[in-house]
This record gives sequence, structure tokens and C-alpha cells, in this order.
Amino acid sequence: PNMRQLVSGSMDACLMVWNFKPQLRAYRFVGHRGAVMDAKFNPSGTIIASASKDRTVRMWAPTVRGESAVIKAHTGPVRSVDFSFDGRLLATASDDKTAKVWSVSGHRFRCSLSGHQNWVRCAQFSPDARLLVTCSDDKTVRLWDIDKHAPLHTFFDHNGLVNVVRFHPDGTCVASGSSDRTLKLWDTRTRQLMQHYPAHGDNVTDVAFHPSGNFLTTASNDS
Repeated sequence: PNMRQLVSGSMDACLMVWNFKPQLRAYRFVGHRGAVMDAKFNPSGTIIASASKDRTVRMWAPTVRGESAVIKAHTGPVRSVDFSFDGRLLATASDDKTAKVWSVSGHRFRCSLSGHQNWVRCAQFSPDARLLVTCSDDKTVRLWDIDKHAPLHTFFDHNGLVNVVRFHPDGTCVASGSSDRTLKLWDTRTRQLMQHYPAHGDNVTDVAFHPSGNFLTTASNDS
């Protein structure tokens, strides 16, 4: 968030924090016992959350000491982590077919969201942290009410596993990328499909909105 550091996770079970100033060396954090599938800074840049195939989430201080706290989060590999925009909540998604919400303070469990029929690949908070959106290998995207711990709507339009889903910065729509090679956008208020793009020649692996909300980037295995 402060544009001074970049975090990356690897199949070697390590986390790297890269400093943009050339005179500062990178930090290598060791603790996970399986591949690191995702890693995110909190909004203030003071905490890193990492998700691993070892079924845990770790909360790291991005300093040279690299101290961490372990959350035994799921019964399957953890695919993604996401902080709410105020930094108070953390969402995790797992191969155990659930997404979970945690309080960052004290690493307390808040709720589990069950309903997907296959691995949950990604979970992200809405800008106001009232909703969570998830996507899964069951080819669906789901909207959840966090306070009620309940599903609000399920989108069935994809024809392949859904790798990634993201909220628009104003929270009015979500974008998802799938192995069916398409990018789709849904209105979160009307629950209708807004746009369908045959975006790539292969699996769509990631999507990201520009902070202004005016642009959307996609990544794919089509090179």
C-alpha cells in the first residue's frame, strides 16, 4: 500500500518481501510447510497475510525479523486471503469448499460460509465489507452477506471452473475470470450479467480493476 514493498509467495513454501529501494535487501520468511498460494498486505502495510497448501494462514510483520502468528484456518489447502478495506477482517478461501471470515485483532474466527460444491479459489470483500464474493471449481460465483453468514445470490453463467473474482472499487459489480476463457461482469444490485467477454485463448487466471474503476486488466495462460 505504501509503494515501498512487494510481497510474493512461492512453491518453495517461502514468502519474499522485496524493498523498492535498491540499498535495502529483500526479506525471506520461512514458516509454511507447503506452497504459498497467496499473500497480501493489509491496507496500512503493517501486516502480511499468507495462504498455504499446509492448510494454514500466517500473519507476518514485514520487518527483518519476520515474526508470524499461525491460524489453523481450514481442513484443506488455503487458496486466497483478502483484507477488508478497513483492515479489521480477513477472508480466506480453501479446497475444503468453504470461505471463512476472521477478525484480524486476536485472529478470532468470525464465520464459515458453506455452499460451494468444489474448491473455493478466491474470496474478496466488498468495499464496505458488508458482502463477500467467492468463486469455485463448481463453475459458480457467489455473493454472501457477512453479518447474516448467508448466501445472497449464485451466478451460474460460467462453463468452466472460476479462478478469480474481484469487486469493482465502488462495489456495484464483480468481475470473474474462468477456465472457459471468458471474463464476465455482474451487477451486484440487480444480480444480472452485465458483460461477457471472450477474453483469451486459454484459462483466465487473474483480473484486476484500476483504482479509478475505469479499466480492467486480465491475465491468462495463453501467453
